Amino acid sequence: MKILFPGRLTFESALALQEQLVGQVQRGESDETLILLEHEPVYTIGRTRDRSSLREGLPHAVFETNRGGQATYHGPGQLTGYPILDLNTRGRDLHLYLRFLEEYLIRFSAGFGVTAQRREGLTGVWVGERKLASLGVGVRKWISMHGFAINILASSTAAFSSITPCGLAGVEMTSLERESRMRIDFEAALQEAARLFEEMLPQLSAAPEA
Repeated sequence: MKILFPGRLTFESALALQEQLVGQVQRGESDETLILLEHEPVYTIGRTRDRSSLREGLPHAVFETNRGGQATYHGPGQLTGYPILDLNTRGRDLHLYLRFLEEYLIRFSAGFGVTAQRREGLTGVWVGERKLASLGVGVRKWISMHGFAINILASSTAAFSSITPCGLAGVEMTSLERESRMRIDFEAALQEAARLFEEMLPQLSAAPEA
């Protein structure tokens, strides 16, 4: 397992990096990899005919991508993680993988004194009815791409007001800074995210054979 910290990237650059690594993992040329970064401001949406989660006059560009789901926002102060994992060796179970990512984000939040949780029927991580982190994954021959985004700094949530996040009307986005009521050093959060992912990854193992 290797971890990359490429800094702040455009969505296009990060997607190209993911695609390169997915191909390398498929061919056995690279270890599984976690990419942890910030994005330049951008709205993204999955490949869907329903684009009602986007509105007119958006302040940032829109990028259509191959993950699942409706519109979301990526930008500075938000930690985005792209695990490039070989799910062939980890159960080939997207439901299990999503629950693993949620549990990881819940434990990550707890490290900052924030009690986050799942909400039944809704993918992601929440504090009460406020959404803290979003998930959207894709696979190619069971190699994972895309992943999670968790709002760290209070400044990371303002741009969500221009869309309907994840197609959920009335949802309020929140951040670790807001919920913890303390200033958070983004670089320290980045390092903790890397440490915890490495610690928890063995939990995502292949399902036992029948």
